This record gives sequence, structure tokens and C-alpha cells, in this order.
Amino acid sequence: MPAQAPSGGGGGGGGAAWRQLLLLLTALPLTLAALAFALQWRGGGVDDPTARWPSHAFPGMAEPTPKALPSSACGDVLVGSSTPAFPYLRGWSFPVDSGAGLHPKVCVQTSTSAGLEQILPWLFYHKVIGVAQFLLFVEGKAAKPHVAGILESIPGVKVVYRTRELEEQQARSSFFYKPCNYELFVKQSLNMEMAIVMARDAGMDWIMHLDTDELLYPGGPPEYSVRRLLAEVPRDVDMVIFPNYESSVERDNIKDPFSEVSMFKKNYDHLPKDTYFGMYKEATRGNPNYFITYGNGKSAARIQDHLRPNGAHRWHNYAKSPNEIKLEEAAVLHYTYTKFSDLTSRRDRCGCKPTKEDVKRCFMLDFDRQAFIIASTASEEEMLRWYNERVVWNDKQLNLKLLRKGVLTRIYAPMVIVQGLRESGVFTSVIAAGQRVVNDKLSLKQTNILGQNVTMHGNVPRKLIRASSEASARRTLQAVEPTIRITDVTAVPPLSPPSLDGYQKHT
Repeated sequence: MPAQAPSGGGGGGGGAAWRQLLLLLTALPLTLAALAFALQWRGGGVDDPTARWPSHAFPGMAEPTPKALPSSACGDVLVGSSTPAFPYLRGWSFPVDSGAGLHPKVCVQTSTSAGLEQILPWLFYHKVIGVAQFLLFVEGKAAKPHVAGILESIPGVKVVYRTRELEEQQARSSFFYKPCNYELFVKQSLNMEMAIVMARDAGMDWIMHLDTDELLYPGGPPEYSVRRLLAEVPRDVDMVIFPNYESSVERDNIKDPFSEVSMFKKNYDHLPKDTYFGMYKEATRGNPNYFITYGNGKSAARIQDHLRPNGAHRWHNYAKSPNEIKLEEAAVLHYTYTKFSDLTSRRDRCGCKPTKEDVKRCFMLDFDRQAFIIASTASEEEMLRWYNERVVWNDKQLNLKLLRKGVLTRIYAPMVIVQGLRESGVFTSVIAAGQRVVNDKLSLKQTNILGQNVTMHGNVPRKLIRASSEASARRTLQAVEPTIRITDVTAVPPLSPPSLDGYQKHT
């Protein structure tokens, strides 16, 4: 019987099934693509969120070329465009100004000689994040009648002038009395002593010293609020330490740091030790230390009996050792040397000789000493070159590397808030309203002087000092006089972060 050929019916059925499956897999994505195209064509698709933003996406990512700002005018820095970004802030009314029962109540104290172009953005930013009271100890430009008078007209602001009593109190602190930064350190400590009494009388719960080149960054809580942040601190904690981040400018033509700077170098306390020391040389870029200025942060203290300052960075208590915690996400953003003019401004207010030995009398930190010598001996072209090498972060590849490692970070919230306040006309409204008050006070003061035989003390600056303010300052000085023993304690000065040399010695 002849052999039969093998049947191919089973193989043919399997091939047909595979062909149908392949056809289905080919047709399905084509059908979905056609459906997506039809939806987009009709405008019924999902809106692309990125299309709502301008080409530079976020503030600070563009490379603006702002026009030069005359040194005599602050208007361009404080005036915004006609488009309001924060319309709900019109009228500059804040919950903390209404006397509502918001707790805890936070007081910020500062010693400043800055002008309105720096103080107003600093002050209203902190109002936005929940600061209830500001104690401004003013001198120099900040104490001029047209500046101090406008500041006094703002709700929640108390201006304290530098009187003869304060100068005499400083003179008795002979142990600390040295020029420039050392003198400022003493002024800050004495002003903080007075501020404790004033904040307590005003019913504040927490007090913090900040300079006007520093902004609080209340990272951590779901609400961007320093009040919410401190409300979550356990009751047995006396002091909260905010590690500082240092500004890392990317251009040498910054005019308004709070609105133009978004990159910061993280503090040692917020980095893994291996990352910090592993990237130390690249992050330092030939400067004396990891930070060009201080690295030991700032602190907020719960107002209570026996509280006193321990330098500008810490607080202490005569009756006990304060229980302190260090925050893991919140920080103080320090905008240091953000403008090229900062080199010459520091030089002009110090009378030291530009030698390595003499600058030690004036400055506590190595970079400040180097900057003073450069500003005193170099030409403007040489200063600009040195500034770009030591301060400006213009190496984009290095920046990207350090951002990926977490050494550098981008923080946009302060920039957006300050820009929003400016665009809403907050600063110009404050100046316009305050100027009327200033003019009325000056007219009344001139009338009183003409009508009375008033003899001004030679040592007291003529700065719109009211009798009630002087009496209040004297009472406050008398209240804290027994507790001021600056010569008997070792206050905490500005300190640099840990150095690589110190780490290698202990490993």
C-alpha cells in the first residue's frame, strides 16, 4: 500500500491564527493613534500644562539682562509691572496684622543700615510666611527720616533708633569692642537683649534674629509658614536651629537678589557626610571654606524667663541649659556677596589697613578678609575677575554635577513671593502711604523746634527720635542691665562649616 503524504490541516489552522493575532496587534495602535489625533483636532484632548507657562518655565531659569540701577534710587527694584501676580495681597492686609488669635506669635529682630529697596522685600516676605512683629534697630540709611518713617507706618513694625544710651552700653563691652564685624557683633548682641524684653511685652511666643540679607525658608510642614512650623515644635523645646544655605549666584550683574537668585549651597547638616567631604574641593572652588561666610545657622528661641542672646546665632538661658533641636528641612537662606557692589560696600565701611594682619582686627571669617584686601588694592577689572572666580557659579557643568549630588539646590518660593508682592504694588503702596505720615511728622517736628528752645545732644543723631521712643529704650535698657554681662561669657560668633583638613585629621 503506497505511503500517504502527511496532512497539513493542523499547521494551516495554526498559521491562520497567528496571522489574525498579528493583524490585531498592528491595527490596535493605529486605531488608538487615529483616535488621539481626532481628539486633539477637535480640541477635546487633555490640556498640556506646559503650554500655560512662558518659554523659560520657572523664575530664575531665564537669563534676564536687567537695566542698571542708579545707586541713589530704589524705585526700580520696588516697582513691578502692571500685571498683578498676587491679587489677593492688594491692600497689603495680612492675618498677623489684624490681631487675630493666631499662635504662636513670631517676632523677628534685626540690626540694619540698609535702605527701603532691601528692607521692604525682606519684611513683607516674612509677613507672608507668618511673622507677626518686627523689631528694627536702625542706623545709617535705615535711620534717615524718609526711610524710618515709612517703616514705622507699617503695622507690626517697631523702629528703634541708636541713641546715646546704646552707644554707652556698647562702650562698656570692652572685651568685644573692635572695628567692623566685631563692632557689629556687639551691636547685634545688645540689640537682641532689648528685643527680648520688647517682644515679651508685645505677647510674642518666639523670637529670632535675622539680618536683612537672610530669608527664612520654612520647609517641612504642608503649609509654607514659619508659624505652622514652630507650632509643631514640642513644648519642652526651648530653641530651634535653622541651618543656613548660602546663595550661589550665576551672574555678576545681580541687582535684586531676592528676585534673581534661586540656587543655594546646602548646609553640612543637611548633607550626608560622605557627600559633603567627597565633593568638598569642587564645592569650595579654591575659597578658604565650604561657605564663603558663616555656616552655623541661625536660631529661634521660645520667649521665657532668663532668656538672653548668645551671640547673633544662638540663644541661652541663665537658669538652665536650653533644650534645642535642629530642623531637617527648614533653613535660613543667606544672600551673601550676591552683588558685585558688595565688595566695595564692605570696604567703604571699614577703616582697617589692607594687610593680612590688620584685617584680622576687622573680620572674623577668612573670605571676608580676602575680599576686603582685594577691594582695597585691586582695580575694578581685577576685582570683577576675582569676583567671577570666587563667587559667581558660571560653570554650568559643575553646577549640574553638584545639583545632582544634592550639594546645590534650587529654591524658588522666596523669589516667587517677592516678585508677586512687587507686581501687586505692595511696596509702592507702602511708600506712598508712609510718605504722607513722614511729611506730617516732619512738619510737626519743625513747628515744635521753632516754638521751643531745644538743645540736641551732640552724640545723638538727628533722626526723628520721639521722646516716647527714647523713654522706652531707657526703660528697656534698665530692665536688661543686670543681665548684660557680655564680658563674662563666650558668645557664639559666626563660624565656618567643617573643613576637609579637620575631617582628614580625625580619620
